[in-house]
Amino acid sequence: MRLATIRTRGTTAAVRVDADEAIETGDPDVGALLARRNWRERAAHAIGPRHRTADLEYAPVVPRPQKIFCVGLNYRSHITEMGRDLPQHPTLFAKFPAVLIGAHDDLVLPDASDKVDWEGELAVVIGARARNVTPEEAAAHIAGYSVLNDVTARDWQNRTREWLQGKNFEATTPFGPHLVTSDEADITARTLTTLVDAETVQQAGIDDLVFDPAALVAYVSTFITMEPGDVIATGTPGGVGHARTPARYLADGNVLTTRIEGIGECRNHCVTEKPREA
Repeated sequence: MRLATIRTRGTTAAVRVDADEAIETGDPDVGALLARRNWRERAAHAIGPRHRTADLEYAPVVPRPQKIFCVGLNYRSHITEMGRDLPQHPTLFAKFPAVLIGAHDDLVLPDASDKVDWEGELAVVIGARARNVTPEEAAAHIAGYSVLNDVTARDWQNRTREWLQGKNFEATTPFGPHLVTSDEADITARTLTTLVDAETVQQAGIDDLVFDPAALVAYVSTFITMEPGDVIATGTPGGVGHARTPARYLADGNVLTTRIEGIGECRNHCVTEKPREA
């Protein structure tokens, strides 16, 4: 089953996405839908207004997650290109909901940075409250998977040891278009691909992850309760622009495509932020 949050009638709505049409569930977004204990049944039997899939305008699949955890250095290929050792524990940082944009929205390159980099990622979305769960139990708490790009201002990220400021420029993180429920997505056999314009800049199997989704849910739930709609961005593979020689960054007019086979694709035009008037 595929779920999405669409923009319609001046607001948003959660929908189940079928081959040719999307059917509203009666919830304002996928986050609100997942907060219901019977969300699977509600989505499966949706009877609300219908939309042609070709006409959909996507909001972030969960527009306002309570928590967004991101994992740094979690693909073996990326760890190698950054010259680091494999970690014993996940490296975590946080994003805020204001960074999220829809799967086809413009990606605004901040005027404050000239080193904006791509980081294609698999996103895990929580579907049931999780606290102190084991990796074996974690699967039952995962609603499904989506596509995210942890676009990063490298110059701001590297100002200090903490990465927060480089990861949280507003309206820079594509997320969507769909949530594919975990019962329909064997993510271990999927390939993640990032393209800048028509050039493939990242490509890796999800099985290259050091810490898989179940391990990440278990780890995070050890210190905080994961709520329905919370998101874990699982890390990026090798191929980021900052690790290239010479380094390469996103520029005005680029089209950033982030794709995971069987899950979905974000395609975002890069536009330079207009500087504030003096």
